[in-house]
Amino acid sequence: TGSGVFGPLTRATNVFLMFKNSFLRLNVSSIMLQEAKCAYIIIIMAVYWCTEVIPLAVTSLMPVVFFPLLGVQSSKSVCLQYLNDTNMLFVGGLIVAISVEQWNLHKRIALRVLLILGVKPALLMLGFMIVTAFLSMWISNTATTAMMVPIVQAVLDQMDNTEYDVTVMEQATGQTNTVIELEEKNASDPTSVHVISNGQVPDDPRCSEEKKMRKRICKGMTLCVCYAASIGGTATLTGTGPNMVLKGQMNQLYPNNNDIVNFASWFGFAFPNMILMLVLAWLWLQCSFMGLNIFFSLFLKALKKSWGCGTERTAKEKAAYNVLKAEMKKLGPISYAEFNVLLMFVLLVLLWFSRHPGFVKGWATRLFPEGEKYITDSAPAVFIALLLFILPANKPKFIGWNPSMSDPEQTEEDIKKPFLPAALLDWNVVQRKMPWSIVLLLGGGFALADASANSGLSAWLGHQMTPLGSIPPWAIATVLSLIIAVFTECTSNVATATLFLPVFSSMAASVKIHPLYVMLPGTLSASFAFMLPVATPPNAIVFSYGHIRVLDMVRSGIVMNIIGVFCVTLAINTWGRPMFELDTFPAWANSTTNQ
Repeated sequence: TGSGVFGPLTRATNVFLMFKNSFLRLNVSSIMLQEAKCAYIIIIMAVYWCTEVIPLAVTSLMPVVFFPLLGVQSSKSVCLQYLNDTNMLFVGGLIVAISVEQWNLHKRIALRVLLILGVKPALLMLGFMIVTAFLSMWISNTATTAMMVPIVQAVLDQMDNTEYDVTVMEQATGQTNTVIELEEKNASDPTSVHVISNGQVPDDPRCSEEKKMRKRICKGMTLCVCYAASIGGTATLTGTGPNMVLKGQMNQLYPNNNDIVNFASWFGFAFPNMILMLVLAWLWLQCSFMGLNIFFSLFLKALKKSWGCGTERTAKEKAAYNVLKAEMKKLGPISYAEFNVLLMFVLLVLLWFSRHPGFVKGWATRLFPEGEKYITDSAPAVFIALLLFILPANKPKFIGWNPSMSDPEQTEEDIKKPFLPAALLDWNVVQRKMPWSIVLLLGGGFALADASANSGLSAWLGHQMTPLGSIPPWAIATVLSLIIAVFTECTSNVATATLFLPVFSSMAASVKIHPLYVMLPGTLSASFAFMLPVATPPNAIVFSYGHIRVLDMVRSGIVMNIIGVFCVTLAINTWGRPMFELDTFPAWANSTTNQ
């Protein structure tokens, strides 16, 4: 790979030479020509996604060029995958999330919840995790972390400053008496105590222990934000990229799947898993950084002390509460725009849940003929997005024209004012904040999945994995989850899901197990990037504040990965089984395989 000015040119030349050689090789061989061509493009894109030799979004555009040139698929078929139903759902959800960020509604929600939960050390960490996870369900993990970490930093700084002031006051009031006592004792027994010549007492070793404890608290408080952001994104279908990859590839590979993966079904499966992971992560971070003992009796004692049951707030806790209260006061009362955005957000969630609940007929079926067939989750998402560009940000004033007005200056000012107030959302804001690279990345993944199915590559891969049928399905799902959790540490989570899910689908068809039995754990595990700062943007944001080292994140992240795989394995083998009927091989998967 090149560097400097000629770096991009060198990389582009390497790409050209690699594909030139591939053309020569593919023209010689005629065995499994279509499958080999498709596999070659997938391998090249996998290497480029892992090494990021060129931007991820640029790599995602390769199918548009090389699938038609190699005769794998037509340009029309490939390009249709880049803005399909799943991508429109993603875009609509992101537009709503951008409006929440634009009007600081997410910050108001975060501060309000933190003030309600309290500022005891354990409760403060739990509050940060709950707020971060909840916001990550609806807006991007990166935006949530970028908003929460400064709040955490401000609270920690104020707690440290307050503790320093209290320590100085205690030393100022107690130092004189201590020195007098020591001098009197020294006069009676010169060899008993050594007093420093300047009249000061030697440093208390407890100070160094308190400093170490403060450092551990800072590490735990900051790590909990990035971990909660990754965990919270798994709870909703639009929360993070891998979830959308699963939704899109299920529609690509199994077009007759009866909309088995929709917003309501995904939430019913993933939300309890998120709660379980959040609790276990909180307990692990408490035990790791807050000094809770693993033994049960000491754990209860330390937990009671940490929660501060029956005790008054300390100076540090009052300082933390005052910081949160001051930040809340800066926001002022809720504005007309914030109320409208909150209303649109709640309406969107209700429309998603009630479209196709499963146990009763949804609004799509009751209000529209054959609505269940034509209406998907993307329709309400885009509908609410449209309303955000229409509804006013300021309360409209209906003032009638008064012909008796005689003030020409005021009349001129009224004429200059726009007739309609500004909308809740402006397209320039959306264009600036929309992660278009993720949209292209999703589209490239859907193009790969579609080409794999049509070229016969998926069927060939499934045939090669037939010997895995002798292994219990739960063991397969657990091993695959571990592999994905490790692989996603050094690769984009969307790229990881894009590469592995079609392979898992082929494997499920070959061993005759439900496709979701392996695809669901693989999808969730793609979000378990807990070990490295470069694994995901939330980790990088937290690492940039300087409280944690790479080794701290690796030590905590290994246990977090184990917790994640354990929770996913538990979920898929308990409530996931009846919810998705995972004990049977569905007819829609069998018909797709036969085709």
